[in-house]
Amino acid sequence: METLRTRAPAKINLTLRIVRRRTDGFHDLASLVAFSGAADLLSLSPDATLSLAVKGRTAAAAGPDADNLVLRAARAFAAEVPGARRGAFLLEKRLPVAAGLGGGSSDAAAALRLLARLNGLANDDPRLFAAARATGSDVPVCLDPRARLMEGVGDLLSPPLALPPLAAVLVNCGVAVPTASVFRQLGLAPGAAFEGPALPAVLPGDRGPLIAAIAAVPNDLEPPAVAVAPQIAQVIDTLSAQPEARLVRMSGSGATVFALTDDCRAAAALARRVLAQEPGWWVKSTILR
Repeated sequence: METLRTRAPAKINLTLRIVRRRTDGFHDLASLVAFSGAADLLSLSPDATLSLAVKGRTAAAAGPDADNLVLRAARAFAAEVPGARRGAFLLEKRLPVAAGLGGGSSDAAAALRLLARLNGLANDDPRLFAAARATGSDVPVCLDPRARLMEGVGDLLSPPLALPPLAAVLVNCGVAVPTASVFRQLGLAPGAAFEGPALPAVLPGDRGPLIAAIAAVPNDLEPPAVAVAPQIAQVIDTLSAQPEARLVRMSGSGATVFALTDDCRAAAALARRVLAQEPGWWVKSTILR
């Protein structure tokens, strides 16, 4: 059988409310998630010994191959589907690591999609979702990478949302931000709620009103992430100063920041200008959907 291939797109938290800290230490959240054209690439050579090789510009930062979420996902899949065919994975890392883009989770979800295809499982097979949940809290939303609302600890997902495509620029200054450090800085006590605004029950179907609705609901992890990594503030300030930027916000627990623009041409112009100012940064113009 020929090698199977798929993309593992970056996950962007357009909004991210931390609703409460549960007594088990996990946090309930509410997030509007979209996916980017920027992606890692994953391939699977069927029926070889389960293994993973990683290449690409951010491969070294991805950590030991044995700890990679791709292999964790493959083992979780095997636990759900005894006797399943597996194989050798090759991951080409193009996304920054520990960047608030869900890169590792998207890689793991891509591995599950490839294993499902190899073993003839439907995309909505409950064993696929169970393996995703066992692998990590962000993996389920990445299984079918389309815009949707994500709640709970990442296990409660809305149906896909028909959002208008959003032109955007993604910028990462190269600082890795450990998620655990950001949540410690947030400092919620077990059982404590975190009050804040919510998205409307029905999201606007037009780009301008949608951006306004997104702007009204923050990323609650942005202030603690800036406290952990002050370089994020420089990225936010740089993007906010660009005339094309309509909304500037950090994604996830950082450190990647996105700017929404009116169209692809504006996003490309913004990206070129920022990259000229900061050639050491990772800068991508893209479409979120």
